[in-house]
Formats: sequence, C-alpha cells, structure tokens
Amino acid sequence: MNNSSELNYKPQMTDEERLKLSQKLDADLEEFITNLPKRKYQDGWPEDRWEEEMVKHPFFMKEAPKLGEDLHPLYEGLQKLKYDPEENEPYDLAIAYKDDGNFNFKHKNYRLAIVAYTEGIKQKCGNHELEASLLNNRAAAHWFLKNYRSCLQDCELALRIKPTYIKALSRAANCCYHLTQYNKALEFCDKLLEDNSSNKDILDLRKKCVKDLKEKERNERKKDIEEKKRKNLENDLVKEIVARGYQIEGGCSGNINLSQLEPYFPKLAQHRVSLNKESNSLMWPVVFVYPEYKIMDYIQRFDEHDSISVHLNVVFETYPEWDYQKKYRPGNINVYFEDLKQKLVKVDDKKALREVLLNPGYVIKGGTPSFIILVKGSDAEKMYLENK
Repeated sequence: MNNSSELNYKPQMTDEERLKLSQKLDADLEEFITNLPKRKYQDGWPEDRWEEEMVKHPFFMKEAPKLGEDLHPLYEGLQKLKYDPEENEPYDLAIAYKDDGNFNFKHKNYRLAIVAYTEGIKQKCGNHELEASLLNNRAAAHWFLKNYRSCLQDCELALRIKPTYIKALSRAANCCYHLTQYNKALEFCDKLLEDNSSNKDILDLRKKCVKDLKEKERNERKKDIEEKKRKNLENDLVKEIVARGYQIEGGCSGNINLSQLEPYFPKLAQHRVSLNKESNSLMWPVVFVYPEYKIMDYIQRFDEHDSISVHLNVVFETYPEWDYQKKYRPGNINVYFEDLKQKLVKVDDKKALREVLLNPGYVIKGGTPSFIILVKGSDAEKMYLENK
C-alpha cells in the first residue's frame, strides 16, 4: 500500500510554476494562429464599404429598395414568402400591399404607392371596407401627383362601395373643382354638407365653385357670341368676294371655302383677305415677285381700290439694297401676271387692284394676288417673256 501510494504521488504545482505554464500555452497558441495559412475572406463586407453594404441587409435597412434596384437574396426571399398567393389568402395579400403602399406614401414615393395599392385592389379580397380603403388611398397618391382625373375615378369607385366615405367625397369634390367640373363638384359638396353643414373647407370650396361656374358660363356665352360674330364676318367676306366676281383657285361660282383663301407665304399667314366694313373694301395680301433676283416683297393689306403703282411707289421710294444697278424705280418697270395658261399678261399699274383682278384670265391662288415686276427692256424681261 505504501509503495503503491508513493508510485502514484505527483507533487502539486506552485503558483509560480502555474503562471509560467499558462504563459507558455498562451505563447504556443499565438504562434499557432500566426503560422496558419493566410486566406482572404470572400463573403464579408469590404472594409471601405461595410456601412453601405450593411444598410442593404434586410435586418438593418431603414427603407424599402427603390424600383429597379437589385434585391438582397434574403429580402427577395422574404418578399416571396410575404406575397406568395399559395401561402396567403387574398385578404392577407391585400393588407400586405396596403401596408407597402402606406409605407411608400409616407415617404412621398407616390408612384410606388400607386403600384402597391393597385396590387392590393387586384386581390379582390371581398372585404368592402378594405377595398374602399385601397381605392381611397390610391386616389390620395394620384392627388399628390396632380393626376386629378385618375384621382376622381378612384374616388368614385370607392364611393360605389362605400357611398358615405367622407375622405373620398371630399377629394372627389376638390378634383372636380380642379377639372372645372363645377356642377359635379357642387353635388359632392352638397352631399358632404348634408351631414356637416358647418364644414368650413367644403363651404369655402362650394363658394369658389359657384363663383367660377358663373365666370365659366359668362366666358362661354362671350365665346359663343364672338364665334357667331366671326362666322357672320366670314360669311359676309365670302359674299363680297362672290359678288365682285373674283376667280378663286379651287372655288366654284358662288361657293368659296375660306381654306382656299389662306395665304401660302409664312410672312402673310396672319393676313388673310379681310373686309373693311367702313369703306366696303376688300383688303388683300399681295406679293410682288422680282424673278431677276429671286426676291419678293409682301404687302399685308392692299386695298382693292388702290392702284398697283401706289404701292410700288412706296416700295421703291428708295433703291432696295439688292438693286445694286439702281434700275428698279417707278416709271422704269413693267408689271405682269400669269393667266390660266401661264402666259404673261402685262398690267396697267395705274389701274386699281380690283380692275386687274377682274381680268378674265386672273385667278387668285392661295388667297394672295401676285405680280411679276421686271425692268423695262432689260435682258431679264426679254428672257422671261421668251420663256413664257
């Protein structure tokens, strides 16, 4: 017994020996870790972007991903679980989409809110209160985007489900006001005032509707009067042209369309022939063509009782800059027009425009009488006459 006890006996370690052993083990572990093969950690967040990557993780993100952004796999999985129609009833899905819509609405992402509310509406969950709420919420998103027609449409759909929906009635009234549908707006206002006759906002809106409706009706009456006046003037104009016997290109005797009197030339676009009631004169837009230089002059209001020479004297009061030879001057020019057979007909420029236009061969094209101006006896005149 004594011998056996002596063989198994191990003296206890002193505190100093225990400390030295602990230090040695610590040193050995440090050496082991240091000598491990170096391998780059592939799945971690990069040191320079760890904060950016962290907020993308579903557990740390503060807002929903924007439309078009890549989804974190975990987020995508959660989304599928949340919106899987095999895992959720239509009511649960409608609630989920409504929550998403409310989240986006709160953060002023109105277009994303509309998408979410629309998906909720598509579920047709059968809960009238929820369906009306989804429509009303989508209307609110449209309102902030100023999509007043879409907003009104959603309000009316919500009111079919819930006729006393105050928010939908109020928003529908305001939409109608913005769409200038004042009578319809008044109907919504009156329906709201049935339950709350002291609603200041609706009373103010109703007052604005009445005021703007009167103004709109007054403007429409004024517009109708002006339109009738314009048509009467146009009818009088056509009658005067027919009475004078002018030939209009494309017009039959006694049947002239105003579109046949619209000038072709951009500089005369706003100067269609008009009737001066005081003098009973037709005021024509007229063009003087100078084929030698391929230049034109535009007379916006040529009284049919004026002679051609009166206007030519004004045009050539000073030499035009293109007439470097100073040949174009009153008394040294001839005036022509092309007849129905495209032959040149010489014009007595002392005659009034009215007399010239009544020439059997003259046809007014594009509502604009035109005349060719050539220097007397010039090579340009001879060549032009030969070609014609």
